[in-house]
Amino acid sequence: MLLKNAKILAVDDDQDVLIAVKMLLRPEVKEIVTEKNPEKIPALLAQNQFDLILLDMNYKSSLHTGNEGIFWLRKIREINKNVAVIMITAYGDIDLAVRSVKEGANDFVLKPWRNEKLLETIEMCIEQAMVANKSKNSATKSTASSVKNSLLGESEAMQDVLYKIEKIAPTDANILILGENGTGKSEVAKLIHQKSLRHKNPFVHADLGSLTESLFESELFGHKKGAFTDAREDRAGRFEAANGGTLFLDEIGNIALPQQAKLLTVLQNREVVRLGTNTAIPIDIRLISATNAPIKEMAAQNQYRKDLIYRLNTIEIVLPPLRMRGNDVVVLAEYFMKLYAEKYRKVLLGIDEKAKDKLRKYAFPGNIRELQHSLERAVIMSDNQEITAKDLDLNSSLEAPVVISSEATTLRIDELEKSTILKAIERHDGNITKAARELGLTRTALYRRLGKYDI
Repeated sequence: MLLKNAKILAVDDDQDVLIAVKMLLRPEVKEIVTEKNPEKIPALLAQNQFDLILLDMNYKSSLHTGNEGIFWLRKIREINKNVAVIMITAYGDIDLAVRSVKEGANDFVLKPWRNEKLLETIEMCIEQAMVANKSKNSATKSTASSVKNSLLGESEAMQDVLYKIEKIAPTDANILILGENGTGKSEVAKLIHQKSLRHKNPFVHADLGSLTESLFESELFGHKKGAFTDAREDRAGRFEAANGGTLFLDEIGNIALPQQAKLLTVLQNREVVRLGTNTAIPIDIRLISATNAPIKEMAAQNQYRKDLIYRLNTIEIVLPPLRMRGNDVVVLAEYFMKLYAEKYRKVLLGIDEKAKDKLRKYAFPGNIRELQHSLERAVIMSDNQEITAKDLDLNSSLEAPVVISSEATTLRIDELEKSTILKAIERHDGNITKAARELGLTRTALYRRLGKYDI
């Protein structure tokens, strides 16, 4: 319906492109205007009210070489801040296209485009211009109203994250989410998918931290029956399962160099080969990755491939730790209080001021995950209509450290460490996250020790 009433301007100095756009859009929109000369953009905007502009990134004129699209995008934004703009670019100029999104474009499309995808992108961008792109504030408010859990918050740091999500979600750009454990990286990945053009297609989550080297290829790329001992049937990997949708690779910093090379090959070729076959299967995914590891520092020490980081990190989102989010801790605490009051059928009206002050002063090394755990226990323990400071036993929300048994039969450091790790894993029934927390390690550090001791 939006398309049928839309008036669109296409600006490109390639006549063939303009003809293709006109043929595609004429039966779909109210009016399509084409123009070869970008110098006429100001006059066209003065005389017409366009809903969307398709703007080429490069022109044959030597003026503003390499940045022609950015130059004219800025001119358009000076004249009309609200009109939707989609940049048209070749694959080799994708970095410039990403920059254009940061400069105010709604999205970009690559030549040659798929007609169906271009129509979907145009409709989505027109809708954005109507609802979300009137101003930065309206965009962040509309995003904040639709998110839950870890993304709730009023701090400037979180509003910047939410605004960035609003801008990049409709694109197909690869995204790398950085942040400490418990900051909500999975929530961000899910929200980006929900707001993307792929939202009707699968969202597939792969936790690379839980995959051994032997399972890596099978889980991600799939296998053929008989490819290895336990391969009893043909199986599609996570890449195939996410085809047409979004693949979220969590704990991307945990994989070893050989696995990094295999992943890079798939991302470069946009195809997978199942274990046990020689057949390449094309894939069409939007990739989102996340890690708490310092992969840029790891790359400087040759522990992580720089070329893989470039593939993962078209756009980067850094999630702030809870201790840097000011009063967001109270906003989140109130959310979790209501959630668990309903779950445990308790009547709780709020959190008293002393309890709020206690929350603000605590550093929350476990971030939102720790806050959620603390509020669940506080709701259970509360005998009042409000959560009090006494109900918030924050220090005990951290797992007690492992104590090495006095019955140990060896004093060799490596044997003691291996034995302690095995006991922690056994105590938590194989749950690596809980075992790592009890040991006072990150999951990445624990996995390194598991590899060291061949556990």
